[in-house]
Amino acid sequence: MLTKTGAAALAEHDHHDHPPSHSVFGFWLYLMTDCILFGTLFAVFAVMQNQFAGGPSGKDLFDIQGVAMETAVLLLSSITYGFAMIGAHKQRKGQVLVWLAITFLLGATFLYFELHEFAHMIAEGNGPQRSAFLSSFFTLVATHGIHVTFGMIWMVVLMVQTLKAPELGDREVRRLSCLSLFWHFLDIVWICVFSFVYLASVI
Repeated sequence: MLTKTGAAALAEHDHHDHPPSHSVFGFWLYLMTDCILFGTLFAVFAVMQNQFAGGPSGKDLFDIQGVAMETAVLLLSSITYGFAMIGAHKQRKGQVLVWLAITFLLGATFLYFELHEFAHMIAEGNGPQRSAFLSSFFTLVATHGIHVTFGMIWMVVLMVQTLKAPELGDREVRRLSCLSLFWHFLDIVWICVFSFVYLASVI
């Protein structure tokens, strides 16, 4: 039988062997660097938004109804990811996997809309080389799309890890929480894109 002193020593030993994870804090730092990246791209767009080089403006190109639908899909994906996190905290693997799968499908739908818009604009000769306005537009929106793609790949990896895990422990929940921060961050960035790029250009 362990004495109080022995139990305390064992607890201290376990604490040193398994120090608390700082991954969530580290991920917050990563998101701050992403904020700087997107802030820079927004600043470039603000400078270039009226540099049309005789080409079409955003008012001529953007389909606000289609972009609004695209925005609704991404916002809905944040809600479904929230349901996945509720399932994770309740230790319900099945619920987590179902909601992650739905979130993945919504993310894929968002990317489909985005790629369709790009393909349509390029087919009409309005690619990124057409003007400074379009160069800054394609760079900003495509950078966000690349982030969404990375998030979806990460989501598949977490789904496989969740499926293989005997139970949802602290490590699995922590990984899901990091992706949750990333996914919601992309939502916030897209709201800014929708407001300052699409709506402002049309108005």
